[in-house]
Amino acid sequence: MQHNGSSATASVDQEPPRAFVTLVAIATGALVANLYYAQPLVASIGAELGISDRMAGSITSITQIGYGAGLFLLVSLADIVENRRLVLTTLSLTIVALIAAAVSTVAVPFLIASFVVGVCSTGAQVLIPFVSHLVPPERRGRTVGNIMAGLLTGIMLARPASLFIAASLGWRAVFWGSAVLMVLILVALVRMMPKHAAKGRMKYSQILGSMAGLWLTIPALRWRAAFQFLMFAAFNMFWTAAPLMLAEQLGLSQRAIGFFALAGAGGALAAPLAGRLADRGHSKMVTLGSMLLVGVGFLATGWAAAISSVVGLAILAFLLDAGVQGNQVVSQRIIFSAAGQENRGRINALYMTVTFAGGALGSLLGTVTYQWGGWSTSALAGGLLGVLLIVLFALQQVSASRHPA
Repeated sequence: MQHNGSSATASVDQEPPRAFVTLVAIATGALVANLYYAQPLVASIGAELGISDRMAGSITSITQIGYGAGLFLLVSLADIVENRRLVLTTLSLTIVALIAAAVSTVAVPFLIASFVVGVCSTGAQVLIPFVSHLVPPERRGRTVGNIMAGLLTGIMLARPASLFIAASLGWRAVFWGSAVLMVLILVALVRMMPKHAAKGRMKYSQILGSMAGLWLTIPALRWRAAFQFLMFAAFNMFWTAAPLMLAEQLGLSQRAIGFFALAGAGGALAAPLAGRLADRGHSKMVTLGSMLLVGVGFLATGWAAAISSVVGLAILAFLLDAGVQGNQVVSQRIIFSAAGQENRGRINALYMTVTFAGGALGSLLGTVTYQWGGWSTSALAGGLLGVLLIVLFALQQVSASRHPA
């Protein structure tokens, strides 16, 4: 496969170079990180832009809303729009929006820019099925695992990175820095990303209308989306409530909490391993193991917090994140294999929309459970999510035995 994006065409006859897969892993992580930079900075951003404390949460929620809209409305375009053009366009708009956020002096332009950043950061979810198309099925899990490791690393590093940068250079430097990173990624993708002509010939309205049919006709999509809905709910519940617990119960500073988040980012290392195991036919084992890590690990954080063990909490955070990431890799490998090339954009749009909804629910649960009963209640709720996951897994196995593919 040629490396010049202007003339190369994606093909499964030759695997993508390792450098390109690495670039995509970095790009997906950097794009999704844009959703989380502002979370620990809402107080300083709100104070400077004239946003009241009551409305400060809108600084991050509007970015999340944009991402949710983009998952459903934009990622599905990958089935009818040439993928390279779609990715480069969304990346260019992300750069413009980040610069607009960095120079905003009042709330409305900043919030509009944040919404656009959220919508266009879904370009990451166009890249993942794009690369899976280039890789033979027997290596798909490992490749998706490597990319997802980059994505989770971006999520986990975003908050501590924004804290460290803002502490030294101010919150605007966070958005300027991300814009520069996006420019570097754009230049690299222009040089390395091959073209991929979409197989679909439907109109956009038909694409959106067909998504309900895909949901109903692909059981693997429904089960895997349900699994990751609960997984991502647990993930966001933990990382919403944990900083509150670490500050209020254990007395950690913001900088120390940032380093704690870095420990959790190590869970991304599980992604390539999960992908390799899935390629060798161990998807069920990885799925069940991931569910146990999330449920038991979350429940055990209640004990670790009770004895004020930061090390124990960090280890459990690592295991919890590893479980979420392991299931994500296996799930995307399965749904991409179940879908034809002409459907992968819509399949990923549906899967990630459901996953994102779980994350939004988890953020709400994290706040509610912690305010209601402290960390012990949050840990118990996380354990219950693990029980629900095991029950769903058992039901899926029964269904598969009665209706074999």
